[in-house]
Amino acid sequence: MSLPSLTLVGVGPGDPSLVTLAAVEAIQKATWIAYPVSSRGGEGIAEKIVASWIEEGKKRLPLFFPMVSESEPRQHAWKEASERLVSLVQEGEEVTFLCQGDVSLFASASYVLLYIKSNHPECPVKLIPGVTAFSAAAAAGAWPLALQNDQLLILPTPNDSESLEVLLDDAAHSQKVLVLMKLGSRWTWVRPLLEKKGLLEKSLFAQRIGFLDEQVMMACHVNQTIKPYFSLLLIRLGWPDVLP
Repeated sequence: MSLPSLTLVGVGPGDPSLVTLAAVEAIQKATWIAYPVSSRGGEGIAEKIVASWIEEGKKRLPLFFPMVSESEPRQHAWKEASERLVSLVQEGEEVTFLCQGDVSLFASASYVLLYIKSNHPECPVKLIPGVTAFSAAAAAGAWPLALQNDQLLILPTPNDSESLEVLLDDAAHSQKVLVLMKLGSRWTWVRPLLEKKGLLEKSLFAQRIGFLDEQVMMACHVNQTIKPYFSLLLIRLGWPDVLP
């Protein structure tokens, strides 16, 4: 009989059909299902994605992760959540912590993992990867992310146009493919910069990938208004020579 453990599970960007078999097995095996919420008493996006696999009556643990820029409340939330998860495992429970997207990419689960490894190294922790929003967006747009010797750079959208312009100039020089996450409100100034650089026709815009209201289109067809938090850009400045 295996010892109780904590499993961090990536559930993909929003479409339940993209959840892996390994994720479903971990959910079904768990005695507790934990998941992040951005407001106390609020719903968990990751929980909703896998709702059909969570048996009625299974114990659930919403964990508060505030969406703020200040570090202190975020650090407190990571510590509080990690200690609660560890305590359940120590009580003999099999715990699954759900994470939207992938557990290792810009994920709250990563901070939980690092805290537990540092403060509770005896607690068994397993990770199950999930489909990322940018890979799902590339598939939805029939957009190969990387070919041959392409370099793929994945990063949050910079906070100012000067930083992004430097990034775009470097990508043009080195033929990098860019993935810009967390686009949201920045789109109001990102779009004019892409237009100035002649990159609107070379950029794929994706919004709320995996949800019923997802949008995937070339950036030139997207207006300049503020976009949801879950929006991103794929920018390719050229295509390598390949056989037809």
